[in-house]
Amino acid sequence: MSQPKPDSRHAAKVFPSPNHGERKGGAPDMILIHYTGMPTGAEALQRLANPLSEVSAHYFIWEDGGILQLVPEARRAWHAGVASWNGDSDINSRSIGIEIVNPGHEGGSPDFAPEQIEAVIALCADIRARHLIPQHRVLAHSDVAPARKSDPGEKFPWDALAARGVGHFVKPAPISGGRFFALGDEGQPVQALQAMFAIYGYGLSVTGVFDQATEQVVRAFQRHFRQERVDGIADASTITTLRDLIAARG
Repeated sequence: MSQPKPDSRHAAKVFPSPNHGERKGGAPDMILIHYTGMPTGAEALQRLANPLSEVSAHYFIWEDGGILQLVPEARRAWHAGVASWNGDSDINSRSIGIEIVNPGHEGGSPDFAPEQIEAVIALCADIRARHLIPQHRVLAHSDVAPARKSDPGEKFPWDALAARGVGHFVKPAPISGGRFFALGDEGQPVQALQAMFAIYGYGLSVTGVFDQATEQVVRAFQRHFRQERVDGIADASTITTLRDLIAARG
């Protein structure tokens, strides 16, 4: 039997995972980036290919930039879990998942290797070109599941990806003083803030109360778009950066 060929020319080979199913709703229109969050890449790869784990991703990127394909792009990999974006709740059906070997926050949040970032850029550019995926739909796992996930985290260089044409990004507004919103605040300004996050795509109800769900979305946003300080407080820098992203996306 011949070895299956990867969908992307940047993948070295296929390391098949049995954990996938049929997509619901057509072709993927989103790329979701994760870190593996395990001590070693070998452990992570075995888990993603273990039928008992019931998790998988389409692509897996080693520290040296080597890329494996685990699930065909035409199939629904099991990487997003309970998640939502822009009103869609079946993110697995809408996305292509990329796992990057990195132990993550529990492993001390080491920097991603330059070779990995180069591989991510090349792979995402190839996927985007073939599936016509918009820049603003190259997202973090934490964006679509802010209550549960923090990957790929504030060490992931989204600015470097955007400089190479991958992902939606604007220069973060500088951190300064001024009014801010935090847990427990209420009122029309909080309602307006929640509406802005919902407009951008975050799964957040517009209640006018800065609750735990709002704080989690603010943290996820900061991990992606304002990485200098991740504290869940909607300060002027966070709000201005969000406004600029919405304006830049048009």
